[in-house]
Amino acid sequence: MEQVTFFENNLYYKKTEEAFFLHKKIISERLPFADVQHVGSSAIPNSLTKGDLDIQVRVTPEQFPIAVRALETLYERNEGSSKTNDFRAFKDDSATPPLGVQLTVINSDVDFFWKFREILLTNDQYRKEYDQIKKKYEGKDMDTYREAKSEFFGMLMETAEFRELS
Repeated sequence: MEQVTFFENNLYYKKTEEAFFLHKKIISERLPFADVQHVGSSAIPNSLTKGDLDIQVRVTPEQFPIAVRALETLYERNEGSSKTNDFRAFKDDSATPPLGVQLTVINSDVDFFWKFREILLTNDQYRKEYDQIKKKYEGKDMDTYREAKSEFFGMLMETAEFRELS
């Protein structure tokens, strides 16, 4: 059973920002057409984080196969994640901090990571609610936490703030 642990983002923010810009440069050299975004809790000041870095790479449907091949040369495929014509996940657990890369097709059903970041950046109440979920699952089973996290993000997708983002 994998347990989840969280830390104050302020301890990691500078390190994750530096790592983001390094990986953004590497990805952009291979995929100059991609929109590379820092997402996840490490992109949200004052939030709790697992201490990892999440990046979303956004491309058009036509660019998606090219982006998959390019990212496969840079990172390991995340086999524990779904694989569709609009989404692929990659990772580098040996990176500092550990890295997750979400490749999505722009305006697809899975093009939401940047939207969650924007909502949590602009609505402190939602950020606090998300942190409360993290506190509740601190030291507990990762899969159970992921279920609660998924419910929370499902609720966010129903908000006017989410629907206004395009």
